[in-house]
Amino acid sequence: MLCIKNGNVLLEDDIAQVNIIVSEGRIVALSHDVPDGAQVFDAKGYYVSPGFIDLHTHGRKNCDTMDALEDHLQTISEANLTTGCTSYLPTTMTMPISDVAQAIAAVARVMGHEAGARILGVHMEGPFISEAHKGAQDAKNIIPATLENFLALTGGHDIVKKITLAPENEGADTLIRALSEEGISVSVGHSDATYEQAMKAFALGANSTTHTFNAMTPLKHRAPGIVGAVMNSPDVYAELILDGKHVYWPSAKILARLKGPDHLCLITDSLECAGMPVGQYMLGGQKVWVKGGRAELADGTIAGSITGLNEEVRNAVTHLNIPLLTAVKMASYNPARSLHIKDLGLIKEGFIADLILFDENIDVKAAFVKGQKKY
Repeated sequence: MLCIKNGNVLLEDDIAQVNIIVSEGRIVALSHDVPDGAQVFDAKGYYVSPGFIDLHTHGRKNCDTMDALEDHLQTISEANLTTGCTSYLPTTMTMPISDVAQAIAAVARVMGHEAGARILGVHMEGPFISEAHKGAQDAKNIIPATLENFLALTGGHDIVKKITLAPENEGADTLIRALSEEGISVSVGHSDATYEQAMKAFALGANSTTHTFNAMTPLKHRAPGIVGAVMNSPDVYAELILDGKHVYWPSAKILARLKGPDHLCLITDSLECAGMPVGQYMLGGQKVWVKGGRAELADGTIAGSITGLNEEVRNAVTHLNIPLLTAVKMASYNPARSLHIKDLGLIKEGFIADLILFDENIDVKAAFVKGQKKY
């Protein structure tokens, strides 16, 4: 049994000085007492928060999910803890079927044996996307949205928790309905869909938009697009890369206000160059350069980010004037709920004990995964 004491604990609706009692990987009590025989961890006045959940991350520390290497996935897992991320979805790219299948197979081998942050499943970004909004994805690997292609990509592994697709593509309606019925979070992104097509996708079961604003149809006064659709759909979750590079602060503030505290999910979309110095790296077989605080392709197209979730929570507080409790929720409980996970993302009795400690600057000082100190 573990007792974390002397922390400022970020509860669902309050910040309290209370002890967190953990047993067998779960929070069993919030108390002012220390149970007999408990291992005591002194939080030393730091904030104690639910661990962050990254729904959309390709890599970190010169390692990428598409490398399909177990040791690279372990490096990403450990590096994520330094950013407060205690669980995540390794995210694939629009690449050949065999490459995606190998990457998913590698994730399946590591899942359950992670050195750091836990893998909750795979986020498959593409290859059922739109060439018009491919972003940093390679258009030559876009394929039809069919269940047969989905099964070929997953290679029989039942670990896909989220998929990004373009709902305007032929066959997408059937796939959205089928995957949603299986409990997979279907996210609209890298898409040229109209407002009406996006709303139809939500009606069919899609429950999210991928890195909202980026690689999708914008909000215009006579063409509201995907951005207008997610803003006008209270129950649909919106991913947001809050690094100040992908979306400028005023636009992010508008989205946060419209989605409210319950349906905005902070994500990193981090690449292998996250946590690395300025230089040249790779993304989905394409060269990426880190410069000016962002990652971009040779033609200047912005790629994924080099940020961490702790930085994004800090940005939410500093630049969007969002209360700390709400900003943390956008990086923990909201992502869990978007994946239909009911016992993760809160400091509450019965919830999984994925916990982090951070200071006033939201610099991470310690991380617990299922009650085990990993960082």
